Amino acid sequence: MLGENGSVDTAPFVTDGLLTAAVDLARDAANVEAGGDWVGDHLEVAMEDDRLATHLFACTNPAYRGWRWAVTVTRADGFDDVTITDAVLLPGPDSLVAPAWVPWAERVRPGDLGPGDVLPTPANDMRLVPGFTDEDSLEGLSSLAPLSPGMWELGLGRARVLSVLGRDEATERWDEGDFGAESPMAKAAGQPCGTCGFLMILGGALGQAFGVCANAFAPADGRVVALNYGCGAHSEVEGGEIENIAVAVTDEEAWDNVDLSEVEDLPEPVAADETAVDADAEAVADEIQAEENASDDVIVDAFIAAEISAADDLDEADEA
Repeated sequence: MLGENGSVDTAPFVTDGLLTAAVDLARDAANVEAGGDWVGDHLEVAMEDDRLATHLFACTNPAYRGWRWAVTVTRADGFDDVTITDAVLLPGPDSLVAPAWVPWAERVRPGDLGPGDVLPTPANDMRLVPGFTDEDSLEGLSSLAPLSPGMWELGLGRARVLSVLGRDEATERWDEGDFGAESPMAKAAGQPCGTCGFLMILGGALGQAFGVCANAFAPADGRVVALNYGCGAHSEVEGGEIENIAVAVTDEEAWDNVDLSEVEDLPEPVAADETAVDADAEAVADEIQAEENASDDVIVDAFIAAEISAADDLDEADEA
């Protein structure tokens, strides 16, 4: 059928030539429904029933890429006049459509529940059974532990208890989760949780396969773990004391370290000529001394000139 948005099987219905030829009539109806120039090429026509056909036109609106205008035409038995019965916009095989609607109860996934949220439990939840049936009694009346009284499994404390199905689903989920035997952490561990002193065994039948980790440094602290799970924080892991070894630190940003240990035919170091060095040093010292002497001569000459000028000024003052 047309609603399936796929190829239409027209074998059961006889092709009506008048209906299949009414392309222009169908296009006019599509233009009226589109309210603008959004009707493209004629794609196909399909017989929906006897004397009932649907014409499909491409939708040129960029907001509805891949959608198609569907115009259904018909005629009365014994009459040749074709009339329009419906004109709608339908998604095509390649169009972008919203996902199928899923009820709220089926959309909620593990981890979605937040503070203040309420998740009602159905009355017919297969994971639970009435407590008075004792169907999920894991310890029986022999357990009087205050943290897990066996009488609760009889329904004296809870209206419903875990069913066998609920227990099996939980154990399967725990075993296949991050703290199961097949997790990467467990495969890399040297010893299993079953031999760890930080393991708190669960009561009842589940204690044969699961426990709770009580090591604050373990990744599973406070989590249910499989007995064949493991991590590097096992209580029996032994190791020597860590020695503080000084590590040489070099600044490699100021220069490039070049390894010349494998370089052959290195040139011999050139010895410095000490005589030439001494001669150059003496020449430099002589130049410095000559510059100092010349500077002293200039200072003395300037002082003498100033004294003579002052004496002349005094003589001129006396004559006046």
